[in-house]
Amino acid sequence: MSEIVFQIIEDDTDGGFTARALGHSIVTEADTWDQLRVNVREAVLCHFDPGQAPAVIRLHRVMDELLATA
Repeated sequence: MSEIVFQIIEDDTDGGFTARALGHSIVTEADTWDQLRVNVREAVLCHFDPGQAPAVIRLHRVMDELLATA
């Protein structure tokens, strides 16, 4: 595997971020974007056997916004 993708969701209530890997059982959280990047790298390295981790980690940030018409 050459790439793993994480879906990033920003927590509306507490701030911070949650990252979930697509197709793998990897989830991590952080209060800041910079710390999330560090946590994602560490989580990937812990999840895979040495030498088996993907070369590329892609962070896909999702923004959910509600617009009211009334």
